[in-house]
Amino acid sequence: MEFRRARIPGGTYFFTVVAAERRPLLIDNVSRLREAFRSVKYRYPFHIEAIVVLPDHLHAIWRLPDGDADYPLRWSLIKRHFSSGLPAGWRTASRRSKREKGIWQRRYWEHCIRDENDLHRHLDYIHYNPAKHGFVNRVADWPYSSFGKWVEKGVYPEDWGSEVPSTVEGMELE
Repeated sequence: MEFRRARIPGGTYFFTVVAAERRPLLIDNVSRLREAFRSVKYRYPFHIEAIVVLPDHLHAIWRLPDGDADYPLRWSLIKRHFSSGLPAGWRTASRRSKREKGIWQRRYWEHCIRDENDLHRHLDYIHYNPAKHGFVNRVADWPYSSFGKWVEKGVYPEDWGSEVPSTVEGMELE
């Protein structure tokens, strides 16, 4: 089966990437994840507009360089870099034959950001996610998020997310 993905050179994209079987391994290995991002960004530049890392999944918004639409390569390399050195998870015969460790779900959710309103809806979704999942009561208390950078930019007040923001209520991405 072939999946069609929107590929717009220089585009801005929202992603959801999930650990296999939703195993909670990302926070415990967050330095490894940061290094994977750093390594791939050095070789294949992109800008992380926003990100949140939770125990078993992450959400991110990336802006790619002009003329470049190859986010699948970047995700493949990030996943590979993160997985190297980790013990393999439970693997099906298919995963073994493809030399996959079973750390990540094979696929991921991707959405091309259409306009400023779409961007802000996805920023809200990303930043509210730790509170949505019950990890914190205040969005500002989650340390694995770009929320603080957006507070510094003046986009959010520091106490944003103490209550469910209206822009997040109707967004069912998971």
